[in-house]
Amino acid sequence: MILKIFISPNCPNCPPAKELGKKLEYEKADKINVEWYDITEVDGMAEGAFYSIQATPSFVLINESGQEIKSWRGETPTPDEIFEKAR
Repeated sequence: MILKIFISPNCPNCPPAKELGKKLEYEKADKINVEWYDITEVDGMAEGAFYSIQATPSFVLINESGQEIKSWRGETPTPDEIFEKAR
């Protein structure tokens, strides 16, 4: 699984998203690959446009086939919510 996390530097709601992403990178690296996108940068804007991201933080969970399984837009999910959808 791939978890795409969309953030921005001045986002007041992004610190919990960053904390969750770092935790998943460290503790669940064998189950999920975390990709970070700063929507103020060109690559982040392009990826965000592809997934219609309009708020930060946003999370998009992708399966091995590249299909979107679930997204959380403008909110930070719990690890349980992520792994419930990743099964």
